[in-house]
Amino acid sequence: MPINAATSALNLSFSPATTTGFVIPQSRSFTVTVNPVVLFSILDHFLRRQENQDRVIGTLLGVRSEDGSEVEVRNCFPVPHNETQDQVAVDMEYHHNMFELHKKVNPKELIVGWYATGANLNQWNALIQDFYSKAVLPFQAIHLTMDTALKNDEKLLGVKTYVSAPIGISGKPENCLFLPVPCDVKYFNAERSGLDLLASAMNEPARTTSLTSDMDNLEKAILTVQEMLERVTDYVNKVLEGSVPANNTIGRFLMDTISVVPKIDKTEFEKMFNSHLQDLLMVVYLANMTRIQLAIAERLQLLV
Repeated sequence: MPINAATSALNLSFSPATTTGFVIPQSRSFTVTVNPVVLFSILDHFLRRQENQDRVIGTLLGVRSEDGSEVEVRNCFPVPHNETQDQVAVDMEYHHNMFELHKKVNPKELIVGWYATGANLNQWNALIQDFYSKAVLPFQAIHLTMDTALKNDEKLLGVKTYVSAPIGISGKPENCLFLPVPCDVKYFNAERSGLDLLASAMNEPARTTSLTSDMDNLEKAILTVQEMLERVTDYVNKVLEGSVPANNTIGRFLMDTISVVPKIDKTEFEKMFNSHLQDLLMVVYLANMTRIQLAIAERLQLLV
């Protein structure tokens, strides 16, 4: 396998018949969590691919636990490549340059593996996996696949993750097995609102939705808290009446939740809430005023 770091591409020329692509049962000693931003970046890369490309690949970035058994994929970037029936070429120079630039912005994120679109593994996956395995030594490289063609029966975006294990005694890069590992999508509260907005668009006839205002978000948050309080109150009343058996785990959880809430007088709480509400309204007012001023300045500039 000729690899020359000075060249702009990694040329891997092997016979497709020498590569195995079967899979053995899952290994539970390894877990992977993926940020939703990574999935959207992969989709964007696939939609912007060249017309003659069947799939795209890229580098996965993230963090690992100290023993390397837990990997969190936080980011990714595309890597140009070209594959045919006889060989595959990966732009190594582009990969290294992009990683160096990414380290300046996120120095804590490291290379954890690579991704590829498509539901199945092909004859070149083992060779590309060997390249990324050397980049993440002494840890294992993650290989993430995304079914952008929606070939599964549920019509869902199938995301799977693998690690590789060598087989045989020759030690050739193409002699390896891909072992599936558990994969979960992990998102933060700030990303939850965006995912909920995208999910709400699926129920619309035109499959489009609009952003909600700050006041609408505040109203939605208050209604959600009110619903949760009503549900907890109803559960506690049913336990006191004896219609529902008491659960010690839920009781301890409710006790821990109530104990961290400071005891505030009703009048003081209402005063504090109104004060914060006025601050929020002022911020919304100033933001709208700034937006209007920028729009006016832009139109005046066009007139000049």
